[in-house]
Amino acid sequence: DYEQKYAPDPIYEEWSPKARVWRVYGDEATQIDIEMVAGWREGLDMLLVFAALFSGVVTTFVTTTCKSLQLDLARVTNSLIAEMVSVQRATVHGAEAVNAVPPAVTSFPLQTSDFWVNALWFMSLGLSLSTTLLAVLAKQWIHQYLSVASTGSPRNRCRVRHFRYKALKKWHVPLIIELLPVLMHAALGLFFVGLVIYLCSL
Repeated sequence: DYEQKYAPDPIYEEWSPKARVWRVYGDEATQIDIEMVAGWREGLDMLLVFAALFSGVVTTFVTTTCKSLQLDLARVTNSLIAEMVSVQRATVHGAEAVNAVPPAVTSFPLQTSDFWVNALWFMSLGLSLSTTLLAVLAKQWIHQYLSVASTGSPRNRCRVRHFRYKALKKWHVPLIIELLPVLMHAALGLFFVGLVIYLCSL
C-alpha cells in the first residue's frame, strides 16, 4: 500500500520532483521490468550455452570437410609419378611410344556433394555465431535497461526509465529476442541437411 509506505506530499507539491507519485511509479515500473526480463534472461542463457556447443560441433565438421574444396596434392603427386613411370617404360620402345603417354592429371573436378555440404555447414555456422552475437548484445541491453540511476530526483529517475523503455520498443528488442531461437533452429536445420548429403555421398 503506497499510502502507508510513503508519507503524503505537502500541499501544492503533489507533482514536485520528489513527490510520492514518482516513487510509486518507480516501484511499480521496477517490478514490471523485473518480471518482463526474467524470462528473457533465462532463455538467453540457455540459448548461449546451446549455441556455443553447437558452434563447436559444426566447426569440427567444417574443419574436416573443407579440405575437399582444396586441390588434393596427394592425388596430383600420384598422377605425376604415374606419368614419370609410364615415360620411363615408353623410352624402351622409342620416341613414338613416349609421345603416346597421356599427360598427368593435375586438376580434379569439385564434387557437387562436397560443395553443398560445405556451403550448408558454413551457413549453419554463420547463423549460429550470429545468434550468439545477438544474444550477447541482448543481455547487455537488458543489463543497461535494468540499471537504476543512482543520482537525481525520483521524477528524473522515472523519466530515464521511460526513455529506456521507449528505446527498447523502438529498437524492437523483444522481437529480436523472440527471433533468436528461430535463427538457431534454422542453423540446426541447415546442419542436418548437410549431414544427410554428406552421409549419402559416402
